[in-house]
Amino acid sequence: HFCTKSATTSINMEPLNTERTNQSCSCAFFFDSTAFLPLSQDAEALQGPHSAARFSHILQKDAFLVFRSLCKLSMKPLADGPPDPKSHELRSKIVSLQLLLSVLQGAGPVFRTHEMFVNAIKQYLCVALSKNGVSSVPEVFELSLAIFLTLLSHFKVHLKMQIEVFFREIFLTILETSTSSFEHKWMVIQTLTRICADAQCVVDIYVNYDCDLNAANIFERLVNDLSKIAQGRSGQELGMTPLQELSLRKKGLECLVSILKCMVEWSKDMYVNPNLQANLGQEHPSDSEGGELKLPEQLTGRRDSISSLDSTVSSSVPISQADHPEQYEVIKQQKDIIEHGIELFNKKPKRGIQYLQDQGMLGATAEDIAQFLHQEDRLDTTQVGEYLGENIKFNKEAMYCYVDQLDFCGRDFVSALRAFLEGFRLPGEAQKIDRLMEKFAARYLECNQGQTLFASADTAYVLAYSIIMLTTDLHSPQVKNKMTKEQYIKMNRGINDSKDLPEEYLSAIYDEIAGKKIAMKESKEFSITPKSTKQSVASEKQRRLLYNMEMEQMAKTAKALMEAVSHAQAPFFSATHLEHVRPMFKLAWTPLLAAFSVGLQDCDDPEVASLCLEGIRCAIRIACIFSMQLERDAYVQALARFTLLTASSSITEMKQKNIDTIKTLITVAHTDGNYLGNSWHEILRCISQLELAQLIGTGVKTRYISGVVRDKDVGIRGLPSGTEEFMPLGLGNLVGSQDKRQMAHIQESVGETSSQSVVVAVDRIFTGSTRLDGNAIVDFVRWLCAVSMDELASAHQPRMFSLQKIVEISYYNMNRIRLQWSRIWQVIGDHFNKVGCNPNEDVAIFAVDSLRQLSMKFLEKGELANFRFQKDFLRPFEHIMKKNRSPTIRDMVIRCVAQMVNSQAANIRSGWKNIFSVFHQAASDHDETIVELAFQTTGHIVMNTFREHFAAAIDSFQDAVKCLSEFVCNAAFPDTSMEAIRLIRHCAKYVSERPQTLREYTSDDMNVAPGDRVWVRGWFPILFELSCIINRCKLDVRTRGLTVMFEIMKSYGHTFEKHWWHDLFRIVFRIFDNMKLPEQQTEKTEWMTTTCNHALYAICDVFTQFYEPLSEILLADIFTQLQWCVRQDNEQLARSGTNCLENLVILNGEKFSPEVWQITCSCMLEIFQNTSPHALLTWSNLSLYCRSKIDLHCYFLSFYQVSFALNISTRVGFLCATGVSDQKLFAGLLIKCVVQLELIQTIDNIVFYPATSKKEDAENMAAAQRDALESEAEGGEAGLDQGMYRHMTSAHLFKLLDCLLESHTFAKDFNSNNEQRTALWRAGFKGKSKPNLLKQETSSLACSLRILFRMYSDVQLQDSWPDIQTRLLLVCSEALAYFISLTSESHREAWNSLLMLLLTRTLRLSDDKFKPHASCYYPHLCEMMQFDLIPELRAVLRRFFLRIGSVFHIAASEVAPARTPAS
Repeated sequence: HFCTKSATTSINMEPLNTERTNQSCSCAFFFDSTAFLPLSQDAEALQGPHSAARFSHILQKDAFLVFRSLCKLSMKPLADGPPDPKSHELRSKIVSLQLLLSVLQGAGPVFRTHEMFVNAIKQYLCVALSKNGVSSVPEVFELSLAIFLTLLSHFKVHLKMQIEVFFREIFLTILETSTSSFEHKWMVIQTLTRICADAQCVVDIYVNYDCDLNAANIFERLVNDLSKIAQGRSGQELGMTPLQELSLRKKGLECLVSILKCMVEWSKDMYVNPNLQANLGQEHPSDSEGGELKLPEQLTGRRDSISSLDSTVSSSVPISQADHPEQYEVIKQQKDIIEHGIELFNKKPKRGIQYLQDQGMLGATAEDIAQFLHQEDRLDTTQVGEYLGENIKFNKEAMYCYVDQLDFCGRDFVSALRAFLEGFRLPGEAQKIDRLMEKFAARYLECNQGQTLFASADTAYVLAYSIIMLTTDLHSPQVKNKMTKEQYIKMNRGINDSKDLPEEYLSAIYDEIAGKKIAMKESKEFSITPKSTKQSVASEKQRRLLYNMEMEQMAKTAKALMEAVSHAQAPFFSATHLEHVRPMFKLAWTPLLAAFSVGLQDCDDPEVASLCLEGIRCAIRIACIFSMQLERDAYVQALARFTLLTASSSITEMKQKNIDTIKTLITVAHTDGNYLGNSWHEILRCISQLELAQLIGTGVKTRYISGVVRDKDVGIRGLPSGTEEFMPLGLGNLVGSQDKRQMAHIQESVGETSSQSVVVAVDRIFTGSTRLDGNAIVDFVRWLCAVSMDELASAHQPRMFSLQKIVEISYYNMNRIRLQWSRIWQVIGDHFNKVGCNPNEDVAIFAVDSLRQLSMKFLEKGELANFRFQKDFLRPFEHIMKKNRSPTIRDMVIRCVAQMVNSQAANIRSGWKNIFSVFHQAASDHDETIVELAFQTTGHIVMNTFREHFAAAIDSFQDAVKCLSEFVCNAAFPDTSMEAIRLIRHCAKYVSERPQTLREYTSDDMNVAPGDRVWVRGWFPILFELSCIINRCKLDVRTRGLTVMFEIMKSYGHTFEKHWWHDLFRIVFRIFDNMKLPEQQTEKTEWMTTTCNHALYAICDVFTQFYEPLSEILLADIFTQLQWCVRQDNEQLARSGTNCLENLVILNGEKFSPEVWQITCSCMLEIFQNTSPHALLTWSNLSLYCRSKIDLHCYFLSFYQVSFALNISTRVGFLCATGVSDQKLFAGLLIKCVVQLELIQTIDNIVFYPATSKKEDAENMAAAQRDALESEAEGGEAGLDQGMYRHMTSAHLFKLLDCLLESHTFAKDFNSNNEQRTALWRAGFKGKSKPNLLKQETSSLACSLRILFRMYSDVQLQDSWPDIQTRLLLVCSEALAYFISLTSESHREAWNSLLMLLLTRTLRLSDDKFKPHASCYYPHLCEMMQFDLIPELRAVLRRFFLRIGSVFHIAASEVAPARTPAS
């Protein structure tokens, strides 16, 4: 074996003799004389000075010589006519090829790598192959193919360009040529089967040729050609028998499947089999369950990647560079751009050039374009000619550059012209030819400046033109009368500057052109798209003839190309990177899909079907691994379509191949689940329909089918779009007749879909969902839900198959990590939301029950603090409760939740929120059972569960209280309302008993300080909800709510922080908020009289109880609130306001600081001013308009709606004195009068303690009656210490005095204005007699006097006595003067007790203080004597005058001692 094992092995010729041949041949036959001669010549040639450098051993040289001789021997031509198997030439050719094959198969490292041997293969063997590779002798052809396979296997690293020629010119051409024989095609495809089975080889072909700018797209063409063969698109025109065509199709499919298998094999490291990993941490599945669905025998294990091609590159050939798929992809993209540009150029040159320039693949200068036209062989020669001939400035520049890039130096004129016209076809237009010839002539002379033949360029130009005409004339079949030599010479007379060119020169030109026409390069025939010669061939004989001619042409072209590349060095790159498969598949997926689809569509042969299905499976795998969504979806849709389950065709047409398709689809789901993404939709739709088919197949529930028919009659309007295509399985046209035979046929055809293996496999998709990764399971679930929605959309007969499966996979996947599970539940929960609100009650019941079961299982797992998984899980219950109005479903939801609470309370954490939300929805229901059931459970939670699991429920404590509040506010069930308030009160107990638990609870309110958590999470929700109850409910319920609210404050207020109280009272004061008060007047009045009144007293109680913390933060607010009450148009509330003010100050005054007293006095002052009924004096019937603008605006607008006031302001012509507006005004004024009186009393009570003044008046009266004034003198002062007087400063007292005296003055003015009182009385103000303010007049003055006298006798205020005295004298004298001026008896009567007070108090003064008073009052007292006074007053007057006598010493001295009063 020549130099195969080692360089030193002796050459033993024996193996050559023993080589098996078809003919028995001798050694002598091998050393044929014709072959031997060159051998010896070569031997001499090789023994030159460099032979030592070439071969390290003589044996290597011998081996080289023998190898070359064998190559040359194999190239010897055969005799014409049909080959004779016994002929000497054929036998020598065959034996030489067999020996060559043997040499190559046994080649050792030296032969594989030595430069001389590699060059020998390139120069001799490849050229020999190019000739024999198109031989019409099958055996020669077969041997050539075998040698090629061996070269591809062992020597491809050195033979990149040779392999390209072989593929492009021989293999692919034979496959593409319609006339090539079946035998040739068969042998080529057999060889391809072996090439395609080798992954390294397939990827290398793509990388080295399709990703090389200068090489043909061999992989792409190969796939396209095989796809056409697999589709059977080349059959009839070949004259093949149907059987041959089928076997060729199978071979084509086999090659395509092999290519895909190679890609799968190449990228297998990127694939993760879901069945070998478990996301839930179970053990690996056993063989029996992890396996795929068993497909028919021929689908599996028949053609695993055939490793017959030993594709390992010899270790001595280093891999020259690292494998960077990105670089190859860039080159491939550039190549695609260039090819697209050439395609455009061949249609419209300008567009092609523009496109390539836009893409940056071609420069913008004329030189760049000229170079491109020279170098690019694939351009259409006619279009190149047209472009160069255009009369456009830029095109001319390009043409000049194009010609200037040609070198005509030393060439004769005709060969130069031939070289010029080789690159393009001359355009037909004379002007274009003219321009081209002109430039050619100029360039020719430029290159050959030394020539003497042509006088000028004109000569060359005319001669060139004449040669073109001559070649057309001599070689065009259209020209009948050919030009003679003489005519030609004559035609060229005088062209050389009026002289002739030599006749022999012209004669030689004529002879040369006659012998060989001027033509373009032959290799120009190869365009990007393979040519299709589809002329119809009349007979088999003609076809063979045509084919033989084509084969000869192929051989010539291939040989020429082989010789051209025999010295070229092109590196062959051995691919290693997985990523190459992506662009390969991107390129091939469409023709592959076409081949498999057509195969499944129109061929029932089981082998074809199994090949197609296997191909689709591999394609899906590749698309999945590389995340090629479009491609993946296309293949999965194709599979789904051929299951006939979702197609519009009827399942009655189901055949074995469709059953196999279903099985393949299930297998894909099983093995590629992690990558399927949106393709799950198709798969799950098919599975859903499969279940329906199984029902029909087993004869169950034919109503599903009849449902379809009804749909057809009605026209499926009621259903969502797409449903009709989804439901029927094409059975609509059958069932009308209810033909039993047809039914039996259906059952038979779909029977196999119910086979155990299919059922188990489908089931395994769902049980296996636990093994899908985090993203895949979400896709799976999302599309399962979508299919379920489609199933449920049927108005007549919703199916729940997918819904059941959703429940199942929820069970299976519940143990996933929480992060994954929450994503899954997001989808499933949303689905349950929709399904739970399904109008069909059965469906909704199933959904709710499933939810219950899942929830129970989920809750069993428990939950750690601060997680929210339960909350997310239970949310569908909330949604269903909110949206579904069906009493049955609502009742069921409540029962389900109640069951969860009863059985899983200990495990519930964040789920409490949902539970209370559900009960919150139920609380406002009108159905007694629902409310009752929900309330029972809520009660159970509050009373029992909270007691045991309070810490776990803190997060939803607020929701619990809110829920109870909702029960309270359901007016339909008052008993429940009261009971719910009791439960809220009970909640307060939990907060007070377990503050530590609340403090320790951390949650999403991390910004709440630990100390405030008890308030934010505990007290505030309770008190807030109680305030809501007060604002929303009817009287009895709100009163109870109010009571409980203040009860809680009083019971637990000692634990409250100061700022908590602040928040709390903001809620409490909402009770008085005008915006929240009822609209209607009656309701508003009731609200003020009851709730506001109640709240006011309660607030004061709380304030008093917690004065210390509250005084700083709340006093001002409380005073504001009291002012608001006093200002309201409600007597009861107004009285309560003053009352509360009084209580507040009396109970807490001792603790007041001077500042607080200041605020308190200011408050009273403001109330006095705000409630002073000035309108009594200004009211007038005639000035209604003015009054409404001024007075009403001041006193009335704040109490009544603005619109009312505006209404008044516009009614200028209103004449009726007792109109509605006046009545309202009078009512308001009346209340103000009442408030003034109440306020005077309040001040009196505050300063002197309640009832003290009354008691004093009564005592004064009694003393006067007994005439024993002196002895009782001190009684009046006894109770003073109880009042607040001692806690107030003189400034505060003076402030109050100002109020009182102002009130007194106002009353005096009104009482004196008789005319005004009469007008008011007539207008309907205050009853039977004329209105008066006597009580206000007297009580305000009485209170003022008491204060002044008390201050006058206060030793602590001794420094201020002069001022006080001045003030006292002024007030008293004014009062007495006013009394004297009174004309009405009744008016004077009203002053009795006031005068008693004035005189009695004055009498009690010491002598030095008494003197100024007596002096001042004396005239007035004398005047008083004329009136008819009551006896008591006369008795006091008597005492007064006696005292004057004594003090001023104008009476007898003996009575003096008896008259001295206690000071």
